[in-house]
Amino acid sequence: MARAILVALSATTILAGAVRGQAAPAAPAVLTRQVFAAESSFAATMANRDSTAFAAFVAPDAIFFGEKSVMRGKPAVVDGWRALFAGPTAPFSWKPETVEVLASGTLAHSSGPVHDAKGRQIGNFNSVWRREPDGTWLVVFDKGCPVCNCERGP
Repeated sequence: MARAILVALSATTILAGAVRGQAAPAAPAVLTRQVFAAESSFAATMANRDSTAFAAFVAPDAIFFGEKSVMRGKPAVVDGWRALFAGPTAPFSWKPETVEVLASGTLAHSSGPVHDAKGRQIGNFNSVWRREPDGTWLVVFDKGCPVCNCERGP
């Protein structure tokens, strides 16, 4: 009897998500791999000099923090990054090292090093990803910071 109740509750939860237009929840490890892959593909857009592909990862309501300003909304982000895609060589690259996903499976944080064109680490990035109703992940917040050369505490 208890098993039948659990099966019914699971089916109800999945159906409720479908009714709201949300993708069914996935296991945390699966979601973490999805975000890692999305961040890696997002980074590849810079290496491949593909601003159109870059734009496909940016949420309509995204906020990206620049050195001197904040870009609000996908059009502002795409326009603000346009010059970074000019020329044959990427001015920088990044790759995810850590990814954490909320238990709800709706938001994730990714971070890792940023390297200049010569491969020298010049900073770290932090991105917040949102899982869309169709299950895709889009960047909603992005902010870089310089490399910290301070000693870490115990």
